[in-house]
Amino acid sequence: MRVKRIFDVVGAGLALLLASVPMAIIAAAVLVTMGSPVLFRQRRPGRHGVPFTIMKFRTMRAGLGADAERLTRVGRLLRSSSLDELPELWNVLRGDMSLVGPRPLLMEYLDRYSPRQARRHEIRPGLTGLAQVQGRNLVAWEDRFELDVHYVETRSLALDLAIIARTVGAVLRREGISGEGSTTMAPFQGSGS
Repeated sequence: MRVKRIFDVVGAGLALLLASVPMAIIAAAVLVTMGSPVLFRQRRPGRHGVPFTIMKFRTMRAGLGADAERLTRVGRLLRSSSLDELPELWNVLRGDMSLVGPRPLLMEYLDRYSPRQARRHEIRPGLTGLAQVQGRNLVAWEDRFELDVHYVETRSLALDLAIIARTVGAVLRREGISGEGSTTMAPFQGSGS
């Protein structure tokens, strides 16, 4: 979809320009409070499950322990405001991701999806998506994947614009950041989890 790619490149480019000063401040805060590296890099499945390296600002100290124990005060602020995800705009420019699409999850989940759930990988993963504006980490896995597949089946530029507008509101209200009993969301164990 050529129009979607142009929309992604223009949107991500403008967002990076607007976010360049805040990103420099965040990088400095991460460096001072957690040390190097400033960015968290992890392999995630992209379109057709092909791996790419996602980039985010670090939110946790290195070492052993539960995520909740390693999450720093700066990291908690970055996550609650979604500012930790700003470096993903580079992933959008590179073509690994889109502004809107199913969120890229963990590589280890690939063999746990049902055939219908796996349809979420027919398109590029997104910085935001339908599941993120319907409750983010508060939505059960089955419902989240159904929203992802619904997006794959009905995607359009108008839907992307609506999702981006709703994302701004959700981020400002800091909705759906943590799942019950978790700093993000409980791991996906397979269909029925």
